[in-house]
Amino acid sequence: MTEFQILKNMQPAPELVREAIKEKPGFGEHFTDHLSHIRFTRAQGWHAHTVRPYGPIILDPAAAVLHYAQEIFEGLKAYRHADGSIWTFRPQLNAARLARSAERIALPQLSEEDFLASLSELVAVDAAWASAPKNDLDEVSLYLRPFMIASERFLGVRSSHEVDYYVIASPAGPYFPGGIKPVSIWLSRTLKRASAGGTGFAKCGGNYAASLAAGDEAAANGCQQVLFTDAAEGKYLEELGGMNLMLVTSDNTLITPELGDSILDGVTRRSVLELAPQLGLRVEERKIEVAEWRERHAAGEIVEAFACGTAAVVTPIGKLVSDDFTIDHGEEPGEITMSLRKTLLDIQYGRAEDTNGWLYKLADG
Repeated sequence: MTEFQILKNMQPAPELVREAIKEKPGFGEHFTDHLSHIRFTRAQGWHAHTVRPYGPIILDPAAAVLHYAQEIFEGLKAYRHADGSIWTFRPQLNAARLARSAERIALPQLSEEDFLASLSELVAVDAAWASAPKNDLDEVSLYLRPFMIASERFLGVRSSHEVDYYVIASPAGPYFPGGIKPVSIWLSRTLKRASAGGTGFAKCGGNYAASLAAGDEAAANGCQQVLFTDAAEGKYLEELGGMNLMLVTSDNTLITPELGDSILDGVTRRSVLELAPQLGLRVEERKIEVAEWRERHAAGEIVEAFACGTAAVVTPIGKLVSDDFTIDHGEEPGEITMSLRKTLLDIQYGRAEDTNGWLYKLADG
């Protein structure tokens, strides 16, 4: 394994400041003292593996990422267990997805070995930023954000010959503050996130930029998230602005839109689908029309809905709101939704046996 050079931050956050942040971390608001960095050039490949002090990135104004959006990222969490050790959840899937995203955006692929080492080396140095949960309802974690940017200085439409990969870490609380409450989501009729043949399956910033105007539309209509339909016909459910969608039927079937070019292969999505049969649920991955959700809910056949993703884990959906109808699942989370959520979190925090071999140790206690 390639060794990382460790350059310690000589001015880390004072302990009192760090502990105050950990008490009320928010989400994505504060960052640890260091970052991981690996450099790529055509001549040298991936090299200069380093953990260094967190700080601004210096980019030339002509850097390719600023003009052609050639960048990708990942998101995963580190969890401190009761014995003090720090673990993450299925990072090999994140490494594989980063490689798929890189291929689609014409960036060099980082090896799984380098990806995992970039996480472990950073967490080992900044372990003091990882909190242990106070109880089973406490969702503190260390959110890890690997990302890759085209940094070559040039103005021309081609793949960059110089690339930088980083990992930053952020102490985090729940994505949706205020406890587990069903969220309202807005059905976007005209704005689309992605289309067949595009970049929807890749985790790149352009997909999220494409969702923001619809997100503003959702907020204007009193909703916390937006749901997109397919670009071709506008009748099939796809995914939310930053999460996958699941529906639960009265006969204990979990239904979710099938993957394709325009839907992200979420790690939480995949894990929920693999956990579901262990909890007695059938699973269907297929095309789902908006009309099916509406009609089967009215008939009492679709009884729960939830969103899932790394940041928000499993989040119950209370309402789907559009300009001419509303599907109301009520103000209380569904039983199956909460069972899946608890099962997943108990594995991640080490409260339940990891029979699937999903946990990966980043640091000892």
